Amino acid sequence: MAHDQETCGYLCVHEDTVAQVQSTLPGNDTLFRLADLFKVFGDGTRIRILYVLFEAEVCVCDLARLLGMTQSAISHQLRLLKQARLVKSRRDGKTIFYALADDHVRTLLQQGMEHINED
Repeated sequence: MAHDQETCGYLCVHEDTVAQVQSTLPGNDTLFRLADLFKVFGDGTRIRILYVLFEAEVCVCDLARLLGMTQSAISHQLRLLKQARLVKSRRDGKTIFYALADDHVRTLLQQGMEHINED
């Protein structure tokens, strides 16, 4: 049963490698924030919203129609996406339009799609 575990065959710490990685490793707070960011991507509805915004700037009504959801459900998800700084909004009269926050979000989505479509 011990053969199923991924462990070294013997104890041998590679001090140079450990020191090199340790010198560049971000702090725990930064890594936990990164984990929280990826948790936001872990919801299918939020991914669907992000992909709509990948294509166009839209309002809540447009998102609700495109995704077959209520405006209330869309608004809840948009609030989470805005808190994670993945989505931005702008007002035009009485209408609020939503878009991807920046090119980093676009790149994350593109690279994620490329990764899952690899052979």
